[in-house]
Amino acid sequence: MINYEYKDIRNFYFENEKGNRIDCQKINGGLFLYNVTGLGYEENIEYEQLGNIFIQKDKKIAQNVINGELEFYDMTYEEYIEFVNFILSSSELKLIYIPKTSSRNEYYRDIDICKIDKSEEDDFNVLKCPITMNCKSLWYKQTTAIYTIEPRDNEIRWDFRWDSNFTDYDTRSLQYVNEGHIEAPVLIEVSGHVINPKFELYVEGQLYQTVTFTVEIKEYEKLLYGTKENDFYINRQKTDGTIESLFSLDVINFENDNVIRLPKNKSCELRITADNEVLNAQVTILTYYKAV
Repeated sequence: MINYEYKDIRNFYFENEKGNRIDCQKINGGLFLYNVTGLGYEENIEYEQLGNIFIQKDKKIAQNVINGELEFYDMTYEEYIEFVNFILSSSELKLIYIPKTSSRNEYYRDIDICKIDKSEEDDFNVLKCPITMNCKSLWYKQTTAIYTIEPRDNEIRWDFRWDSNFTDYDTRSLQYVNEGHIEAPVLIEVSGHVINPKFELYVEGQLYQTVTFTVEIKEYEKLLYGTKENDFYINRQKTDGTIESLFSLDVINFENDNVIRLPKNKSCELRITADNEVLNAQVTILTYYKAV
């Protein structure tokens, strides 16, 4: 088999809800995913005929179906069973795609694996298995910034710029431009001790949205906030790791728009404040693309 260099190929991984990955680029033996189709963009468009012309009536993005072929090399049956067990034991799956570009960005897509076929091993002890995946989301890129008052290497990551023009630590701020194709949801973790935290979104320098929480997050607890489609949550992670929902009238104001998503192609600034010092926070922005 040809020994491709890493830079010369596109890479694929499967990842479950625990962050465990299966590498599909073991070129010299193991597992290889190739002949992949369905990575592009498709829309369902309805038209209404008016004389000899057709007027667009409705347009919706189509659910993509990704097809490919898995090749298992050396110890093929064991590798195949390991892969099947990985799928069956996972409640959530993502396909990770790294295009053949200089940036080597990782793009994620939430998927369901709905079919894996199986053939006989060929003369080279290779087991070929066609695979079909139903897509449950667009492609998205995860960009994470971590702030901590304690010294830390690589404290500022990716495209975020933490605003350091503060004399105390009761405000944290980051700036970002969403270059994706739809509004970008956010995942925020604020570690305690914090009292009555507040998130403010500024767009082009103007206050656009405020989400306030009437709650005390104790030391070693976390405030968890996420705005993915069909997965909006406001939770407290307790010291024992259990999750408590804070989605109630006692914690948030339901008259507010409590779902922060960054608009497209605008300069956005997200500020995290509280009645006391905010010492530890992590913000992840999910930038979605219809095609990558």
